[in-house]
Amino acid sequence: MFQNYDLGGFYDEMFDATGEPRPGTSLLIQKLDSLPKGELRRRQMAAEQSLLQLGITFNVYGSNAGVEKIFPFDILPRIIAAAEWEKMRVGLEQRIRALNLFIADIYHEQAILKDDVIPRDIIESCEGYLPQCRDLSPPRGVWCHITGTDLVRDRDGQFYVLEDNLRCPSGVSYVLGNRSVMKHTFPQVFEESQVQPVNTYPSKLLETLQRLAPENVASPTVVVLTPGVYNSAYFEHSFLAQQMGVELVEGRDLIVDGGFVKMRTTRGLKQVDVIYRRIDDVFLDPKVFRPDSMLGVPGLMDVYRAGRVALANAPGTGVADDKVIYAYAPKIIRYYLGEEPLIPNVPTYLCWRDEDREYVLDNLEKLVVKTAGGSGGYGMLVGPASTKAEQDEFAKKIVAEPRNYIAQPTLALSRVPTLTETGIAGRHVDLRPYILYGEDIFVLPGGLTRVALKPGSLVVNSSQGGGSKDTWVLAE
Repeated sequence: MFQNYDLGGFYDEMFDATGEPRPGTSLLIQKLDSLPKGELRRRQMAAEQSLLQLGITFNVYGSNAGVEKIFPFDILPRIIAAAEWEKMRVGLEQRIRALNLFIADIYHEQAILKDDVIPRDIIESCEGYLPQCRDLSPPRGVWCHITGTDLVRDRDGQFYVLEDNLRCPSGVSYVLGNRSVMKHTFPQVFEESQVQPVNTYPSKLLETLQRLAPENVASPTVVVLTPGVYNSAYFEHSFLAQQMGVELVEGRDLIVDGGFVKMRTTRGLKQVDVIYRRIDDVFLDPKVFRPDSMLGVPGLMDVYRAGRVALANAPGTGVADDKVIYAYAPKIIRYYLGEEPLIPNVPTYLCWRDEDREYVLDNLEKLVVKTAGGSGGYGMLVGPASTKAEQDEFAKKIVAEPRNYIAQPTLALSRVPTLTETGIAGRHVDLRPYILYGEDIFVLPGGLTRVALKPGSLVVNSSQGGGSKDTWVLAE
């Protein structure tokens, strides 16, 4: 099956540079080679049918809003050896601890600014920095309870952090759905490979949320707050609520009454103790943030400040989501932990710096340019795949708003064998592990492997034509 497989000069997650299977992949390769002609494609179709029955879908904004699409899925998993995963797990824990301390500092003492580690104006001009959150004290001192950190592997085989997602990271429902399907697609290989489980995530998430409840509440009521059915991740909101056994609510289902947040039910009002919010910070409370918000709950922030309701993630975490702040993450780790970063950043040019901006403008055709607050693959320029007109347009934007842009070298993202219309071919991937910060830090073994299904494409976002794979982290 892999007789004509082309490594293409990239780091391949299944085969080394000589074409030999990497650790832990031999069982799968042997199984695939033993399949009759056409069987793999038949199993791919069966897997897609299972995902359809599970309702694993998403919306794309601006494309028939409200019409859900099947989340593209590839049947060939990505395999990560136990020793390699352990290094990543420890590195992710380190990063989350440091970022949590950074967010707490920014909204309290601001020591990192006073010590000139990060320029003050970079923080104050950050879209995710919310002055309304100054002096907030989240339960147990944790701000970023749920994180999805994007990792990429370059040609050198090294993993790099591409970006931090600390506001409302999505995609974990696809991890759980993919795993459910794959256990039935290659049951024998799955069992013999000793793949670490992911099905504990909903219970771990619920434990994390319940721990945030006010201390005098013995049996806390947890809800998932969604913007509604037209949100691109609505399936995930409803899926996680169902898996945790909690209510899925919209802002209109909640009110502030008597100094508490309460939920409208058929039996009257019921007090809510913890809100896993899947709406952006500025929509949470129209009395504090955007007055035009119809998604939040008027008065919510007063109850939160009083300690009578918990929010996950805490409002204000977006300050660490900014891609300019991301560039300072190595300094943040050294400042708060006194340690060297275990997982490096991708080298980053900050366009607000004159020297960096000059280099970026002179090399747009080689670089990936991103907006500081962008996500979903939107608002970016992939230099090698861009036209001269697109480069000129971005140059004007950078000159007009240098604070709002960063640039990075175009990485040769690692590839994983993927089933295409013409057979098995390498496609570029990234990885989004999910981290829960409760009593301890829990890193879900594996996470969401996103794959760029278009030949040669480096953009893995589902909204940009990407799909997903199951990620097998092997036990020792």
